[in-house]
Amino acid sequence: MPAYEYSVIPAPNRGEKARGAKTGADRFALALTATLNDMAADGWEYVRAETLPSEERAGLTGRATVYHNVLVFRRSLSAEELPAQPTYTARVEPIPQPAPAQPEPQPLAEDHEDLPADAPTRPFSEPMRSKPLAAPVETSRPRPAEPRLTAQPAPAGPRLGPANR
Repeated sequence: MPAYEYSVIPAPNRGEKARGAKTGADRFALALTATLNDMAADGWEYVRAETLPSEERAGLTGRATVYHNVLVFRRSLSAEELPAQPTYTARVEPIPQPAPAQPEPQPLAEDHEDLPADAPTRPFSEPMRSKPLAAPVETSRPRPAEPRLTAQPAPAGPRLGPANR
């Protein structure tokens, strides 16, 4: 199975001026042709062009997504250039033994004075519920009446400022 080495370069952004290339598309095609021929002279085979997103800084703290056009090239590696296949050796480590189980702590007697001794304990994952009150608490004194809210009459004279309030 052949192994390949890849190279990715930015695609040209502008066309090159040349005799016979009058339109923008002709100039851009000429720049792209020159780039492909330069890479082919070095042994690189053109694979494809990609448009990839890149997150870059915008201002002091902002970020913006910018799209870049790149050209992908590859060339096959010779037998001398192939990286050596990694050899994996098994490293045997002893399996740690679990610690001896600790006995579960028993609840203190003063925490559950109202429960019988053989009552099951509540598991930790069960939600706690408060005990319902036997009867609503009645107060012997009635609540004092609140004063009535009434609007104060507006002053008769002209309003001169905050000192007259």
